[in-house]
Amino acid sequence: MIEKLLIANRGEIARRVMRTCRAMGIATVAVYSDPDRTAPFVAEADEAVALQGATPAESYLAIEAILEAAARTGADAVHPGYGFLAENAEFARRCAEAGLVFIGPSPDTIAARGSKIEAKRLRGAAGVPVVPGAQPGGPEDLEGAAAEVGYPLLLKASAGGGGKGMRIVAGPDQLTAAAEAARREAAAAFGDDTLLIERYLENPRHVEVQIFGDTHGNLVHLFERECSIQRRYQKIVEESPSPAVGPELRERMGSAAVAAAKAVSYVSAGTVEFLLAGNEFYFLEMNTRLQVEHPVTEAITGLDLVRLQILVAQGLPLPEEALQPRRRGHAIEARLYAEDPTADFLPVVGTLHRFRILDDRVRVDSGVEDGSVVSPHYDPMLAKVIAHAPTREEAARRLAAALAEARIHGLTTNRELLVRVLRHPEFQAGATDTHFLRRHDPVQLGGPLTDLAGERLNALASALAAQAGRRAGATVLRTIPSGWRNNPSQLQTMPFEGERGPIVVGYRFTGRELEVEVDGERWDDVEVVECRPDLVDLSIATHRRRFDVHRLGRIYWVDGPAGPSTLVAGSRFPRHRREELPGSLHAPMPGKVIKVEVSEGDRVVAGQVLVIIEAMKMEHSLRAPHDGLVATLHAAEGEQVESEQLLVVVES
Repeated sequence: MIEKLLIANRGEIARRVMRTCRAMGIATVAVYSDPDRTAPFVAEADEAVALQGATPAESYLAIEAILEAAARTGADAVHPGYGFLAENAEFARRCAEAGLVFIGPSPDTIAARGSKIEAKRLRGAAGVPVVPGAQPGGPEDLEGAAAEVGYPLLLKASAGGGGKGMRIVAGPDQLTAAAEAARREAAAAFGDDTLLIERYLENPRHVEVQIFGDTHGNLVHLFERECSIQRRYQKIVEESPSPAVGPELRERMGSAAVAAAKAVSYVSAGTVEFLLAGNEFYFLEMNTRLQVEHPVTEAITGLDLVRLQILVAQGLPLPEEALQPRRRGHAIEARLYAEDPTADFLPVVGTLHRFRILDDRVRVDSGVEDGSVVSPHYDPMLAKVIAHAPTREEAARRLAAALAEARIHGLTTNRELLVRVLRHPEFQAGATDTHFLRRHDPVQLGGPLTDLAGERLNALASALAAQAGRRAGATVLRTIPSGWRNNPSQLQTMPFEGERGPIVVGYRFTGRELEVEVDGERWDDVEVVECRPDLVDLSIATHRRRFDVHRLGRIYWVDGPAGPSTLVAGSRFPRHRREELPGSLHAPMPGKVIKVEVSEGDRVVAGQVLVIIEAMKMEHSLRAPHDGLVATLHAAEGEQVESEQLLVVVES
């Protein structure tokens, strides 16, 4: 039996595996890179071993170092999580050779799935419907293979997933550039630049089936998950059951998923992914690992999938509750990322000063806590938040409310977009597909949840919390309100830069009541019920409101009844300094210049790609902001650049 398990991964999935191991009485070993040395998952493990790699990301791909860590700590099993080495057949084989139990399928099964091309061939042979596609033998065969499949088409990395190495190609003129970009991205993420070409389906749903097999010949499906809300081909909202799947379709898809798994004698947890168009579905790929979205299946079945993985890896049969699974209620998961949906989902790095999901009715699988640093080296997912309720409508409402009320301070996230998606009439009606975020502008969905009136209320609370902080730190007359005078004169004023523009708050205490002006507008009947540096309770025309205030220097994060706000005190200038230099393009984060498409003096048109940067295993294009001339160019291919570094200036 397994006594000590090493987790060859990081972040929230490492913590997730540890949670089950603790419940089963299994000791855990964490491995970590240098940027992760203070991460929560490292502290929570029973033992932890540092890894060394050429880069921080490559530390978790260092097979020799991970096997050495297992030997040094006496681990007898390895759980790969997802990503990194989770679907690496060589890693599974090396674990077996080292006498370690690999929590997952056999190396041969992983190898059969590892190539999407081979996986499609096997499933087609098993009678599972597949999307028409082809494999180019090399760059010289690209045009012929594309012509065989037909346009529009989709280029996909054969060895990976998560949206990396994927490009839509509308016509032959885009093919070469798209293939070069897809190969670069695939090589950086998976070490393999092999591409697959598939027919591009318009507006399909993405529906997957959770399957599970053991070494006793049992192979079952645990129902489906809908994963259609995606950005950059990566899922951000998942749910089970799918609102598009009824009993008859569920039976057909489940049977097809089991047939696909039987084609490779599948053991352990796996997922068979399909594209659903109307009542017809097509095999997309098979993932030989635990999926990021597994919690929604756990919620509706009551099963612990990590526990089942460990039981099966020890040679035990699946328990009866897994062989005869039952569904209850509806579950929805939202992936919370440090990224800016209003800037093409650009990842965000920095310190997360506060992270708290207040609603204890939702499940939170998180890799971060107060003070965690989000680095440019890894996927920027902060947490998965999962709501389970008797109905889909209730689950969506509960999840949206939990996200809206969460305390997330210090970094831009996709929280606002997630809330608006969950509350969108199309989503509530179950009318979702993979093009949802193409039909609905992420800039609008990702904007502030708080309207201007709410932001002004939050600014007033910030000003009052600030004066409470000053009085708390005063050495004399601490009980006298800030700005008090025997002979009242002008109001105390405090300017803020809000997410919707500048706000000026004026106030004067007259006992418990306040004289208040916000942006020159007088507010009557304002009374202070309680005022502390971190909490303000106001009564405005007998309407009570409470505001949580978190201050760090000049920045105030306020969570009020109208929604959250981030306010900068004392600034009369725009917060986005890039606007002060029209035509300038800066590195969005630390990364590497992959390609420079122009030279100084070139004429360019608005939207033209000028420089391509690789960061977080994804490519980010800097495009000309307007027609003009490349006046200065500070980027060279292969150069490492820092966040905010000026790279190009385009003069109009």
